[in-house]
Amino acid sequence: MNAETPDFIRATRTAYDTIAEPYTEQFSDWAGIPTLDRAQIKGFAELVREQNAGPVADIGSGPGHVTAALHDLGIRVFGVDVSPKMVELARRAHPELRFHVGSMTSLDLPSETLGGITALYSIIHVPDDHLLTAFAEFHRVLAPGAHALIGFQYEPGGTHMHLDERFGHKISLDYYLRTPEAVAEPLTKAGFQVILRVLREPLGEEKLARAYLVARKPRYGGVCGTEGRNT
Repeated sequence: MNAETPDFIRATRTAYDTIAEPYTEQFSDWAGIPTLDRAQIKGFAELVREQNAGPVADIGSGPGHVTAALHDLGIRVFGVDVSPKMVELARRAHPELRFHVGSMTSLDLPSETLGGITALYSIIHVPDDHLLTAFAEFHRVLAPGAHALIGFQYEPGGTHMHLDERFGHKISLDYYLRTPEAVAEPLTKAGFQVILRVLREPLGEEKLARAYLVARKPRYGGVCGTEGRNT
């Protein structure tokens, strides 16, 4: 681990290494994802196919079930996760796919080579002062015209939570439950156009609402919600 690695990444990595096995047992089933959420992922896959601009990086891939679902939908995809243990379990469950350890604030990927990014319930561990850095990295590695699908839990007004226990294990993990507007703002500052916002209320035993944003990297280098044009 690099000496310059931010503290929140170190803490997130350690926490998910600790709870990787019970987390995977509970959250590795594609069929267990609510129908409305699966619809967002399938719609995103259609956008990727239309653009055909490169592979998709599933950032914060965890057990790899969304990565595998995108693969089954015909998308070239690989997973990136901050937790080496999560990557190990994902490789074991999906040996036909590629997973590697990485951080969304410093992606070890060439610029403008990805045809899409999914970041589902992974930005919730990124503090406010690092969120723009993460979205700038998304913008850097995406091909012009490509899209990012961002999913997250939220509360009206936003809130910060800290957990020191999960699945019976002691951890230290922060959660930043931002409003959709608070996520859209740094996306726009990073150079994206936010083209879709989907909100839904908690379902079943869920306690928090969910949001999905689709952000597009302008094809001609536009920033802050504008797109240039060839003349």
